[in-house]
Amino acid sequence: MRTPDVRRWTGLSALAVAVFLGIEAITKLLMPDRPQLDDSEALIAYAQASSTQTFIVILADTFVMAFLIVFLASFRQLVNKARPDVEWLADLAFGAGLVFIAVTLVGDAMDGGAALDVIGLEPDASAIRTLIEGHAIMFGSTGAVLLALVSGTSAYLTFLSGAVPRWTGILAAVTAVSNLIWAPFGFTGTSPNSFLASGGAGNAIFAIFPWLVWVFCVGITTVRGAQHGAPRSGAPAGGPASHDHAVPKAAGSETPRH
Repeated sequence: MRTPDVRRWTGLSALAVAVFLGIEAITKLLMPDRPQLDDSEALIAYAQASSTQTFIVILADTFVMAFLIVFLASFRQLVNKARPDVEWLADLAFGAGLVFIAVTLVGDAMDGGAALDVIGLEPDASAIRTLIEGHAIMFGSTGAVLLALVSGTSAYLTFLSGAVPRWTGILAAVTAVSNLIWAPFGFTGTSPNSFLASGGAGNAIFAIFPWLVWVFCVGITTVRGAQHGAPRSGAPAGGPASHDHAVPKAAGSETPRH
């Protein structure tokens, strides 16, 4: 069997992330607006009306996280092949990315728990409110700090290794700064009408969206597979017998003179 092309898998996983994010975005557009968390009756009605869409979003997000694991592992391998001496930094980006994925999945579980509370049960507004608040923190400040670490390290690795185009490193650096600026705003409230509220539109625009754009851009630059002229299977770039490294003749093999 042929060894999987890490560049191609980097690209394919990023494109899969984009597809499932599209499913999420379309589904969220069909959801009703969330009421204030202290309006118990309205909150229960919202959970009942949006439960199906919530489950679709969570399922799509689970696939997003699965493909992000593939993407992060592939990106780490690209860097390690280009610069083995900075492997520890590649491991740092990969590890921070995995923690972000774990935090996201826990947040999804909280959101799903709020939706499950209205299916075949007597709805508990306080439980729904608590789960939504915990979900908002994980997707807000906690996620932003982790994404800043992933993005900042990825930017540095891009500049060091040249494994992907330099402009994607600049995009990653901008993403890291954007996430750090946003992180403190995750504690400014939960009002659904506030742009700066925890889990609000600001969080998506300044924290999550820029990082996913970086993922997609890196994927586009790598989806075609190995770079033209790049070494494969451990072979030197100049081929098995490079002109710059002539094979020395064995002793006594010179052509005899007449």
